[in-house]
Amino acid sequence: MSDDARPAQGQIPYERWTDDALREVVARSLDLAGAQGLPGEHHFYITFRTDHPGTRVPGHLKAKYPQEMTVVLQHQFEALIVDRAAGFFSVRLYFGGVASTLVVPFAALTGFADPSVRYGLRFQPQMDAAAAPVAEAVPAPAAAPAAPATPEAPAQVVSLDAFRRRPARD
Repeated sequence: MSDDARPAQGQIPYERWTDDALREVVARSLDLAGAQGLPGEHHFYITFRTDHPGTRVPGHLKAKYPQEMTVVLQHQFEALIVDRAAGFFSVRLYFGGVASTLVVPFAALTGFADPSVRYGLRFQPQMDAAAAPVAEAVPAPAAAPAAPATPEAPAQVVSLDAFRRRPARD
């Protein structure tokens, strides 16, 4: 093959394709959790950009986490919906006993982990204008039911640093 026939370096977006394929792993995991709940000790840490076009986060959380937020899906989550066609998922979580619906485009993801099996993914958020139409496709959050009388534990935002791979030392 001649040098002229090869694509120029960087014209094939391998990294983006890989991220898109791994976002599908997240979508399938969320589909399973929404349909059947989380089996055994599985739980998900999901990190996303709150400033991404199409992300919907209640004002009090957006003020506290203006750029990035991590949520944990384990015991107390409701109304988990995955919409692949529109490119987002939504979930209702409780923060300080108050129900809040979050809408997160898959393009806003920066991390996903299931610590019970030591599985984790990192993503580069896709902050380009192509993600903006997701905002119009996202339905308005449904009215939240009354909070449970005795929540198991308050929702927490946590750091994923403990789950990141460390470089090997020689």
